[in-house]
Order: sequence, then C-alpha cells, then structure tokens
Amino acid sequence: MFNLDNISIAFGHVTLLDGVSLRIEAGERVCLIGRNGEGKSTLLKIISNQIKADNGKLEISSGYKITLLNQEHSFDLGDTVFHAVSKGLGNLGELIEEYHELVEQVAVDETKLSQLEQVQNRLEAEDGWSLEQRVETILSKLNLPPEQLLSELSGGWQRRVALAQILVTEPNLLLLDEPTNHLDIEAITWLEDMLLDFNGSLLFVSHDRQFMQRVSTRIIELDRGKLTSYPSNYAIYLRTKEANLEIEAIQAAKFDKSLAKEEVWIRQGVKARRTRNQGRVRTLQKLRIERAQRRNKIGNIKLNVDSGELSGRIVIEAENINKSYQDKNIVNNFSTVMMRGDRIGLIGVNGAGKTTLIKMLLGDLEPDSGTVKHGTKLNIAYFDQLRDQLDPEATVVDTVSQGQDILTINGQDKHVMSYLGDFLFAPARARSPVKSLSGGERNRLLLARLFTKPANLLVLDEPTNDLDVESLELLEDLLANYPGTLLLVSHDRKFLDNVVTSTIVFSGQGKITEYIGGYKDWLRQRPQPVKSNSVQKKPETKKQITSKPKKINYNEQRELTKLPSKIETLESELAKLHVLVSDSEFYKKESHQINQTLGRIKTIENDLKTMYKRWEKLENMN
Repeated sequence: MFNLDNISIAFGHVTLLDGVSLRIEAGERVCLIGRNGEGKSTLLKIISNQIKADNGKLEISSGYKITLLNQEHSFDLGDTVFHAVSKGLGNLGELIEEYHELVEQVAVDETKLSQLEQVQNRLEAEDGWSLEQRVETILSKLNLPPEQLLSELSGGWQRRVALAQILVTEPNLLLLDEPTNHLDIEAITWLEDMLLDFNGSLLFVSHDRQFMQRVSTRIIELDRGKLTSYPSNYAIYLRTKEANLEIEAIQAAKFDKSLAKEEVWIRQGVKARRTRNQGRVRTLQKLRIERAQRRNKIGNIKLNVDSGELSGRIVIEAENINKSYQDKNIVNNFSTVMMRGDRIGLIGVNGAGKTTLIKMLLGDLEPDSGTVKHGTKLNIAYFDQLRDQLDPEATVVDTVSQGQDILTINGQDKHVMSYLGDFLFAPARARSPVKSLSGGERNRLLLARLFTKPANLLVLDEPTNDLDVESLELLEDLLANYPGTLLLVSHDRKFLDNVVTSTIVFSGQGKITEYIGGYKDWLRQRPQPVKSNSVQKKPETKKQITSKPKKINYNEQRELTKLPSKIETLESELAKLHVLVSDSEFYKKESHQINQTLGRIKTIENDLKTMYKRWEKLENMN
C-alpha cells in the first residue's frame, strides 16, 4: 500500500536523507525520532507528496489516503468549528456548509428556498449526507463545539480542530509532526487515547518520551541521513541504541586504525609506487573517500548555568493571594512558601492561570488581595520573557552577545562564538538571522541567552518545546542538579517526574493545591473522582475481610531467586536480536529467516512481561 524506496534529498551541500527506505504495515504506530535539523519534517513532507525527493521512489497504491498534520496550521479565525472541519472534505465540505447557511436564511427569507433545494439535490447526488454525518461524528468524538468560532478557541483547541480536519478524510496513513507541542497534559492524554483507537496506520514525530512509550509500536531513528528501525517500544529502543553505538564506535576505530596504517605505508615512497602495489594504492584512495564521507554523530549541547550568589533561605512567600478577570476566578486564596533549593512544577490545562500566578509571585502583577514577599539577594531569570525579546531580523550571535565578544560564564571568560558552539550553532549558523531558525534552534538560542547571566531563581515556562530528546535530557540533568530555586511550567510528564520536588496543580475555578513530588506522585495523591451512585460496589464478604495474605513457600522462594538471572539472559538475547534487525542487510534475507527472528523477539517480549509480573507477585509475598 505504501513504500518509500532509496529516497535521497539535499539542501545545498547538506544531505538530509541519504538513500532511506521505509514501509509501514497496516495498523502500525511508528514514531520517527532524531536530532533537530536531521530532516524528520522533510521526510513527512516527501511521504505526503508536499515536496519531491532528489532521488528514489515513493509508491502509493490507488485509493490509499495519506494526510499530514504540520507543526503549524492556518485557519480563517472567522470560521465556525463545523465549517473549518468540513473544509477537510474539499468542495463537498463547502457545499455542506452552504446548505447549513441556507437553512438558517430560509427561516427569514423564503426566496432562498429554491437555492436550498438545488444544494440539497447536489448533496444527495454526491452522497453528501453521509459525509455530513462523518463530520458530526468526528466533532462528537473530539468533543468539539460545532458553532464555536475559531477565534474564541485556545491554541490547544485549534490544534484539535486541525486534527479533526484531517481525520474526517478517513486517512489510511496519518502523519503527525510534533502533535503534543503546546498541548496541556489533559489534551495529551486525550490524544494518546484517540490515537490508540485510530484504525489506520500512524507515523509521528515526537520528543515526548511518555507519549512515545504509550503510543508507538515501533521506533525509527533518522541519524546522519540514514533510517534505522527498532521494533517494540521506546524503553527497548534506548537499550538497543546503546548497543548499536558501541558497535559503531568499535568499527570506526578499526577502520581508522587500518587507514592510519595505509597512510604510513604510502609515505614510504618508492615501494608504494611500484606497479605490483598499485592495487594497494587504489584501496587506500577508496579508504580516504569512505572516511571523508563518514558522517560523525553531532555532539550534544553543553549546558551550564551560573546560580550566582546564594539567595536568602526564604525565596518567595505568598499569603492568601487572589486574582480574578471579568468575574472569572483565576487564583483563589492561595498561600505558599518557596525555600531556597525548591524545584516546583506547575500543572494545569492551558488557560488555567499558571502564567498569572508566576507573574504575581515575581511581582510583575499585583494580586487583587493578599501579599507576596520576596527574600533577600534574589536574582531572577525568566525564560518566557525572552521569547518576546527575540528580534527576528537580528543574528544569532548578536542576540546572545549584546554587543560583547567575550562573555563571562560561571566566572570564566569565553568567546561568544565558542559559547554558541556549546549550543550546536556552527559559525555560519551563528551569523544567520533569528527568523531562519527552526523551533528547536530558537529554543536552544533562548537557553543560550538565558544562561549568560547568573540567576539563583530560574523561571522556565515550557522550555522543552521543540527540543530533541538528547538536548531535553541534558537540560533535565542540569535542572535536577541546579543549586538555586526553580519554577517550571511543563506538560512533559517525564520531565516533571525527573526534575521537580513538588507540584502546584490548578484544578479549575481558582483552586490551587500543592503536592510533594512530580507528576506521578500527584496522580497518586490527588483526590479520586467520586463514582456515580448507579454503580454499586460489591460488598466484601466476610471471607475476603478476614483472609490473610498468602505466604511464599519453599519452591516459590527458589523461583524468586532464579528469576533475575533468567530475565537478564532474555534481555541480553533481545538486545542482540534488536541489533540484528536494525541492520539494513537483515531484510534482504529469506522471508522464513526474517519471520523466525521477529517471532523470537515477540516471544521473548511476552516471556519478559510474564516474568516481571511473576517477580512482582513473589516479591510482594516474600
């Protein structure tokens, strides 16, 4: 149905895709990952026929529909939700919208009746009524209000409309480019559930690790122009990728050693020029070409933040603060004490009031009532403020340098170009205008500018948007070890779990509650929703109440002792098999060999799930 064969494309002297091939089976949910700028969005646009590759073939069966949800989408904000979604059906969508408008007009102007009949006849002839029902079904499934104007919707809800617009076409292959960007946690979990129920195939780009883990059935990585496939989920991909990199490093070292040996030989002069050694000379020339074509892995960004002078022990103290806008209660009687070293995450749906609370805590916005006090020696760096200060016409280097060639970072002088190199900006890129940067590059630029000044209170509003996984994990590690105080707004659940020490949660109607721990800790501590009275819980029997937990016996104790080594053996075999199938030569083997290997992978994965459950059960009995 869909096949990508030996696709290559380059922009200028930069090769993004170098002979990549891809086939996606029916029902697969494939996650495409890779560093910023590797060409992930370009690959999606080639698959959706928005751009043409330089070489290779794209084969799509007749009637096979492919639709792409881009990172950015444009709407006529004067449209209703129903009209915007109907546009996904093309001319028929416009006809359905015209019918609805005429129905309303006929109520006050009967001269429109003949026009309404004409439109109705055209809809019947083209099976428009079933398409209208499809639009209404999608709107209901996505909880979208049909008559709401797009101008009245938040960015997250507009993204939901964009998704409805492509789902109404009933695609066989759905392409999503960073679908979780700018969505709140509630919307992300909704999207996960929706995609798990989607009947077609799915190829999506994401850096949200929890989203990848839950949704994907296969990971493919775009690295230095090549695609590598990793069956199974994100957690297994990480283990297999590590093994692949070790093998690659060993092979590269052997190659370099052989090349160095030949270079020494050629410099011996006379012997190298003898006729009988010309074959060896040609081999050396091939080695040189191969080494020149070898694309080394891009380095990681180097993050370092200067916390400067220690702040006072109490950083910010808020007591009974309140804030309302147009009779809408945003913050209701909230109190907190932030201590030096606290790392606090803010969780809530878009529009709940997270930014409003931050501005009140920082003193940029006065509360309607209550008090906010700052501690001593406070030096604040606010990430969100910098977004508005970026001049799209300024160069990258001017944005960071502020007219200075030498920056003082953590007490050490550093040239601005060297500093930008730490954030993966090559000299040519550092002289480019800000408007030419991708979303990930802009975020790296914002971080680079933020960390040029010492700060003992970092306030980061969605710092992870558009960052690739490697950069995100480095930022995560930096913040987890930051000696100052941190206020963090993020919808990345894994990031929150790994960084924050407590969470402030917005529950709506101004209610704000603070919990110890990260996102998972909040899920465990939050009040559980009250179940409907119509569902009666079956009362426990006397036997259930009085029964004692079963104790582990001798045979079960022996089983528990042996389980870890069995699991380790299977995981080792699984990692080796994943390395085998990620090799491009694997799929050139006989079909029975391929099926046998893939079947073994599936068997091991099922066995591991069973063993882990058994291990947990025996541990609880022990």
